[in-house]
Amino acid sequence: MKNLDNIETLYFIGIGGIGMSALARYCKLKGYHVLGYDRLESAITETLEEEDISVSFIDSVETISKESFDKEKTLVVYTPAVKQNSILSWFKEQDYKIIKRASLLGEVTKDTFCLAVAGTHGKTTTSAILGHLLAETGMAVTAFLGGISENYNSNFVSNGTLITVVEADEFDRSFMQLRPDIACITSMDPDHLDVYGDVSEFEKTFKDFAGLVENKEQLLYKKGLSLKGKTVALEEEADYEAQNIRIENGGYVFNLKTPTRVLKDLKFFLPGKHNLHNAVTALGMAILAGSPTRRLPEALQSFKGVQRRFSYKIKTDALVLIDDYAHHPTELNALHQAVEEMYPEEEKLVVFQPHLFSRTRDFADGFAESLSKFDEIILLDIYPAREEPMEGITSKWLLEKIDSDKKSLVSKEDLPNVIKQSNCKVKVMAGAGDIGVEVDKVKKYLENEA
Repeated sequence: MKNLDNIETLYFIGIGGIGMSALARYCKLKGYHVLGYDRLESAITETLEEEDISVSFIDSVETISKESFDKEKTLVVYTPAVKQNSILSWFKEQDYKIIKRASLLGEVTKDTFCLAVAGTHGKTTTSAILGHLLAETGMAVTAFLGGISENYNSNFVSNGTLITVVEADEFDRSFMQLRPDIACITSMDPDHLDVYGDVSEFEKTFKDFAGLVENKEQLLYKKGLSLKGKTVALEEEADYEAQNIRIENGGYVFNLKTPTRVLKDLKFFLPGKHNLHNAVTALGMAILAGSPTRRLPEALQSFKGVQRRFSYKIKTDALVLIDDYAHHPTELNALHQAVEEMYPEEEKLVVFQPHLFSRTRDFADGFAESLSKFDEIILLDIYPAREEPMEGITSKWLLEKIDSDKKSLVSKEDLPNVIKQSNCKVKVMAGAGDIGVEVDKVKKYLENEA
């Protein structure tokens, strides 16, 4: 990080965020003094504090006035997810050096061989698989993940610093800060229209990102997208293609065709064709990065998944409880495909917490269609995240659009009991807000009542 040579201290505002915390841990490993603020305590902030990274949970200038910051040697890093903040305002007033998380990530990766994973869906799983493949095959990789990898119980994989794996986040056009040597685009389904304004501008920005990769042999993308590079597909002619896919012992077995070879009988144990597509993409990127192909099959088979990506919380003959991050109609369709493939004979309940008023408004009909595929639907109130409420955009409004005789709007307080009363054996809880906290409450309730 040449441009940070004179920096000794980094203060992260929103340090408990999944992307921010990985960067904070990296900077700590590089020898910087790292500390920060977050609104709430969490498992992530506990881990940071265990690694001697101080975290404050009080948004007050008093919490930082005790620290002796050298203005010339301190860098303040913030995430756009944090809105009004007294600490950030104070740093601005005092004229400290302040940058966004995306800028720091771009700076970190500038002097490395950077593998960037972009796309509306699949970024976290693809980058987690890729980081795992590289680490397991002995590559000198640091991976910054947008979720907690089950293999490492972490959002940060550190196995050397020559290669970096990063999620190329399209929100706020953050991925344009990167300079990837190898990249993929898993999907370009419209999202974040509150930022982009319309679909054409959204797609243009993805094409601009693709343009950052000079060698198009090093750009992988889902077949069907209007891009130039190498295609990825399942049982459809493509440069990187999964062939002869079958299910054995609860997992996928397939052959991987690449431009130069075929790897046979690979095994992958995450449910859902979307996850298999993510795996093929990650394998292609690992091969391009120089991973020894003889070691890839064993590395892939050992991948355990990412928390909140089709995570089994309960899995018995009588009851299945699954936790998933799906927050877009396309992701809900993929989630339904996965549970239908795994449990074709069982009725399925989905509990969905819409994320953002603007996303709910923009994709209401798509959400209704996706949710209607389940046998029973429960909605929670919309999780606002960074937004203020929008008139008329509510979960009740969305519920009315869903075509089902078994649908309801339920409070968090009543949720465990309502879920218990459902006759559906397979119960899925989905969303990108704080529904993950509710999943753990439901799990405990169901296990205690069993």
